[in-house]
Amino acid sequence: MAEEKKSTGTRKKSAKIATARKPARPAAKDQNPEAKKVTPEAEATKPAATPNPGFDPSSFNALNPADIEALDHMSRNLMQAALKSQKLMSDSMRKALEGKVEFPDTGAINSTPEFGEVWTKIVSDPEKMMNAQAGLLRGYLDLWTNTTKRFLEGKSDPVVSPEPGDKRWRSEDWSENPIFDAIKQSYLLNQNFLMGLVHGVEGVDPAVQRKVEFLTKQMVDAMAPTNFALTNPDVIRETMQSKGENLTKGLANLASDLEAGGGRLALTQTDMEGFKVGQDLAATEGKVVFRNEIFELIHYAPLTETVKQRPLLIAPPWINKFYIMDMREKNSMVRWLSQQGFSVYLISWVNPGPELKDKTFQDYIEDGLFVALDAVKEDTGEDSVNAVGYCIGGTMLASALALLEARGEADRIASATFFAAQTDFELAGDLLLFVDDAWFKEINRLMEAQGGVLDGRTMSDTFNLLRSNDLVWSFVVSNYLLGRQPQAFDLLYWNADQTRMPQTLHLWYLDNMYRKNRLSKGEIEMGGHTLRLDDVKVPIFMQASRDDHIAPYPSVYRGAKRFGGPVRFMLAGSGHIAGVINHPGANKYQHWVNKDLPDTVEEWLEAAEEVPGSWWLEWRDWLYEHSGKDVPARVPGEGKLKAICDAPGEYVLVRS
Repeated sequence: MAEEKKSTGTRKKSAKIATARKPARPAAKDQNPEAKKVTPEAEATKPAATPNPGFDPSSFNALNPADIEALDHMSRNLMQAALKSQKLMSDSMRKALEGKVEFPDTGAINSTPEFGEVWTKIVSDPEKMMNAQAGLLRGYLDLWTNTTKRFLEGKSDPVVSPEPGDKRWRSEDWSENPIFDAIKQSYLLNQNFLMGLVHGVEGVDPAVQRKVEFLTKQMVDAMAPTNFALTNPDVIRETMQSKGENLTKGLANLASDLEAGGGRLALTQTDMEGFKVGQDLAATEGKVVFRNEIFELIHYAPLTETVKQRPLLIAPPWINKFYIMDMREKNSMVRWLSQQGFSVYLISWVNPGPELKDKTFQDYIEDGLFVALDAVKEDTGEDSVNAVGYCIGGTMLASALALLEARGEADRIASATFFAAQTDFELAGDLLLFVDDAWFKEINRLMEAQGGVLDGRTMSDTFNLLRSNDLVWSFVVSNYLLGRQPQAFDLLYWNADQTRMPQTLHLWYLDNMYRKNRLSKGEIEMGGHTLRLDDVKVPIFMQASRDDHIAPYPSVYRGAKRFGGPVRFMLAGSGHIAGVINHPGANKYQHWVNKDLPDTVEEWLEAAEEVPGSWWLEWRDWLYEHSGKDVPARVPGEGKLKAICDAPGEYVLVRS
């Protein structure tokens, strides 16, 4: 998410750095000294020794005091870095051996049997293996030829190029410097070779293949030359310019992160003192008008003289804080909705502690969403609302719609909008890797050790792994190798402000949704009723994002096909967050529209129209159709529900 600042150093120095001559190595001494004895006669006739061309002792005489001081400074910094790294390593090993029960057990990711199965299949197809190896060899021969040509002629075409959007190679040195360009292309050839073999394996269970492919990618990403000081031109340049201070600062950052995690690396992605919730973020004016043990209900102040008669109730995910929908003024969805004339209510979920460990998915529907419906009805006098569910909040909303339908109360929700929400988990993406039997047992063990809740750090680490180059390795390079302090960035601040998860709720959700896909199959029993999505007839607007790695759009589309009423599916550009939170004023990205809902998402895309900019305007117009007439604006706290406190309330301020 965060974009690193480009180095302010002179880029052209990298060529000098990379091609600096090393002192000649002294010849090894012969193990038989008698064989090399020289007689006085031979010594007299021995030709005069020629100076070593790689090292000129007189060059030290040309160093001025500033040069000597700089060398001394760098030597001291490098020595200090070496000593600190040794201490960090010993401390980390000691804490690892202590085996804290609340830390993840690496045994849960033991994939030796899966790797063995996949690679057995790969090597058992000698033709495919030989073709892959031949392709790799051709690539290296072409790379050697092109690199030689570039040294001689100054230019050549690349043999292999990074994927578009791969930010690891943004530095100009990776393309302008022939040595670093060759290092980059060599890595990419190996990456494509390994990933191609795993991706193309046949005769393996798809779940096993997906797991091995994911873990192989994690290893390949970790071995990128960008992640090592001696093969990253930006780090080499920074080391020369700062006289090694970047390495000592980086080790200090690493020590601080290890201390913050109690021996477990708590990678800092942003300045957590850079924002204050309620002032810089979540600052849209409003009041908390209802509170129980699992949520607060916020009613936002109107920004128009009249509002639509039917109120809008938003159910964000409880896996994160709600203020992703109310960031700064320029990209706040709730503020924009208020400006469009909607009467906006929003659920702010509690950050649960061990006392709520036994709360269930049904509790979050009954005591959360349904109680919020009752509160909005009491405050406005309206019998129904337009409801919005984001991510896991959308899965809950879909389940609630089916439950209301089964109870004969479907008219309590007039329309439903889903942001990046899955109701069919058959194609749920890489998160399926974290719900196999081993991980399921490990998550249960962790929650037991943590008092019945899953800590926010575990959730954050899981999601970061899905985009490790952007959310892990870029910060390893910036924080630890370049020695920089993370900058204040609102989206990363929100991403780091994680919430805990109640044990009973979380395990039930993982098992019934991700592992067994029971909502889509119509197999969930709740309150004596079977939840069937095809019975749901209310109008639905379903948003998905093209690059969403948490709720992949093919998965969302499968869910859209499960409902029994009219469904408008819309695909936005970007990913799980930026694809949803895309203020029209930003003029960013694009979206695709197609009012039909054919059998497959491929057919939908083929007939869809691409429209520049945000999709919010189209959604607003759809909402207008289901929102009734204009009525005088409702002021928070002046209806039947009185103000408890100012927005954003108290629950959102609780840190994990």
